[in-house]
Amino acid sequence: MLAPPSAKPLASTVLSPAQTLVDGRVPQKFSTARRYVLLIIFCLAQFLDAFNNSALFSAIPVLVTSLDMNEAESTWIISAFQLTFASFLLISGRISDVYNPKFAFIGGVSGLGVLSIGAGFVTSKIPLIVLRALCGIAASMTIPSALTLLVNVFTEPAEQARAIGVFGGCGAVGNVLGLIIGAIFVQWANWSWVFWFVALVCMPIAVLCIFLIPKQEPRVDDIAIRGGSRWKSLDILGVSILTAALVLFIFAVTSGTTSGWGSAGVLVPLIISVFMVAGFFYFETTLPADRAAIPPRTWFLPNFLVLFFTALLPFLWWTTVFTIYTTLWQNVWHWSAISTAIHMIPIGVLAFAMSFTGSLSRVINSKWIILFGEGLCLIATILFAFADSPSKYWPYVFPAFVLGSAGAMLTYTHTNIAIFRTSPSSMAGTVGAIFNGALQLGSAVGISAVGSIEASVEATHGGPESYAGRAAAFWFLLALVVIELISMLVFYRISKEGTAETDAAVVQKEKNLDDVEDAAVEKGIRQSEAEREEAERTPTVEQPQFIEDAPTSERVEVREPSVQGDLNV
Repeated sequence: MLAPPSAKPLASTVLSPAQTLVDGRVPQKFSTARRYVLLIIFCLAQFLDAFNNSALFSAIPVLVTSLDMNEAESTWIISAFQLTFASFLLISGRISDVYNPKFAFIGGVSGLGVLSIGAGFVTSKIPLIVLRALCGIAASMTIPSALTLLVNVFTEPAEQARAIGVFGGCGAVGNVLGLIIGAIFVQWANWSWVFWFVALVCMPIAVLCIFLIPKQEPRVDDIAIRGGSRWKSLDILGVSILTAALVLFIFAVTSGTTSGWGSAGVLVPLIISVFMVAGFFYFETTLPADRAAIPPRTWFLPNFLVLFFTALLPFLWWTTVFTIYTTLWQNVWHWSAISTAIHMIPIGVLAFAMSFTGSLSRVINSKWIILFGEGLCLIATILFAFADSPSKYWPYVFPAFVLGSAGAMLTYTHTNIAIFRTSPSSMAGTVGAIFNGALQLGSAVGISAVGSIEASVEATHGGPESYAGRAAAFWFLLALVVIELISMLVFYRISKEGTAETDAAVVQKEKNLDDVEDAAVEKGIRQSEAEREEAERTPTVEQPQFIEDAPTSERVEVREPSVQGDLNV
């Protein structure tokens, strides 16, 4: 017999700790159609963020000619967006957690659309680079807020896992379709349409979101917080320190390729960023946990640290492949932009297909899925190292695209699911920001490392026309994949899964009990003080006492001398 709707579910029916992601808010239920329309909208935001970089790979040769740019300046067309996007993710996550994620998402999407319109009209390089940096800030507002909204809309564990997977898969699709769409615009229209396309997608999304994204119910622990005091929970000083540190760090690693790693322009910001990161973590220890942008306990959440470093891999792998092969095929093998984009299609197809594997985590533990994905990346990277001629596309590059992209997507999807499962629900936006920051950090480091290794090897082994530098970059990537695989195998603890929410609930319960106890003690103190003050102001009045043994009609009144006061009774 089925239990009535009001009955509590048995412990055995709780299928996944991911359900706790919405425990911090009043549960909301929405129709299936509305949920999946919202998923499409969130996926379009993820698609556009990936598109903003990949589409410009096809357009950069034309941009260099049109805007009179050199090679060093052309890298900033990509890096400016990437730098600000990664740097502002954390404050975006805090805004989504503390304030309404709906407004953060709509503001980010509409801002990206407006800035993209302006970028399409510029005619000089400096304004374009500045607008690209501002687009990165706007785009950074969309991802943590979209993840927060997504886990609030999809409350059922299986649906939530699938939704997170599809959301991530749209990033990989955006990378490949960006190459194709960008190549079409460059070849048959104008590079400005790369930016105007973004605006044409963003503006309708922003309008639809006003009506479709549900009103966000406040978290239970935030109901008593007044809006005027919420800004204190943003940790503006701490976030500013970390943001500046990330800006300097990403600037250094992206400039290392063009300026040289030994130059002052690279070493100085790199060293300063290291000290600022150390200062940020120290500053966080001085704040209450509920006001810190990244509470120190975050890094001690079960499996959180190993998952953070695993998140560095997927975008690093994809960025390395895109960077090497788009330049090799167009500049050395003289393939057209369209041909290059078409040959990249297997990456997008496999990545999108693997994004639907989120529900596998309910059957197979995420650790083994991530290890399998990293193993596929390892095999693919070895194949890339030997693909040194156009004739080796089908025997080497194509299977490497299939295996590697599938493996990177499995790693991305299930790291994403696992990192949300290991984190308290009240930190959904912040955790999403940390996860996506790790992805972007891996991508930035990948571009810099690959460029430096290629340049140094090519200087002594045949120049840019040779494949030696690219092969060396792939061997370097292989070493990183091996390190990631070993780290996941050794440090990920299956027994620790799902304990974060329990620990958080216990801590919250203890905090609530402490608050109640403190309030009771404070109230008792106030009452005692009030009674003492009243006693000091009022003279003592002796009450008549009667001898109880006497008959009622013959009570004998006994008086005791009054201690203070001069009253007649």
